[in-house]
Amino acid sequence: MLRRLYDWTMSLAARPAAEAWLALIAFIESSVFLVPADVLFLPMTLARPDRAWRYALIATVASVLGGIAGWYLGWFAFETVAKPVLEFYGKLDAFEQLRNSSDASAVLLLLVTSGLAHLPPIKVVTILSGAMHVNLGLFVVSAILARGARFYALAWLLRRYGEPIRDFIEKRLGLLAALAAAALILLYVIVRYVF
Repeated sequence: MLRRLYDWTMSLAARPAAEAWLALIAFIESSVFLVPADVLFLPMTLARPDRAWRYALIATVASVLGGIAGWYLGWFAFETVAKPVLEFYGKLDAFEQLRNSSDASAVLLLLVTSGLAHLPPIKVVTILSGAMHVNLGLFVVSAILARGARFYALAWLLRRYGEPIRDFIEKRLGLLAALAAAALILLYVIVRYVF
C-alpha cells in the first residue's frame, strides 16, 4: 500500500492539477488541516526538479495565505470555528498552554519554528497569533520568512541532490516510513510527557 501511495503521489507531478492540489494542501495545512504540504511538495519536486522553484513559490504563497486564514479564525472566530478545529485534532490543550504562557514576541518565534520544522503544528500557531491579536503585518512577514525558507531550502536540496535522494527513498521506502512513524511517536511522547 505504501508503494502505491508513493507511486500515486509521484504521478501527480505530471498531472495538470498537481499545482492546484499543492496550493490547496499548503493553504489548509496552515489553518485547519493536519497533513503537511510536504507530502506533495517533496514527491512533486523529486519528479520534476526543473519546477522546484515554482513549487516552492506556490507552497509558500498558499501556506502564508492559509496562515492568514488561521490568524483570522483566531481573531474573529475562535469560539465558534477555531476551538472546535483544535479540539478535533486534540490540540486544544497545547493551544491553551501556549496562549497562557506566551506573549506576542514568543508567538512570532513559535511561528518561525513551526514554519521551519512543524513544531508546534503551524495551524496551532496561526490560530494562536490571531487569538492573541499579534500584529497582522508582523505575522505575515514572519510567515513568509519561515515558510519560504523551508520550501526554498527543500527545493534547493532536491534540485541539487534529487536523483540520489529519490533512489534512496525508492529503495528504502518501508524503512523510511517506519523511521518516520517512530520519530513521530517519540516526538509525541516527548511533547506530551516532558513539556
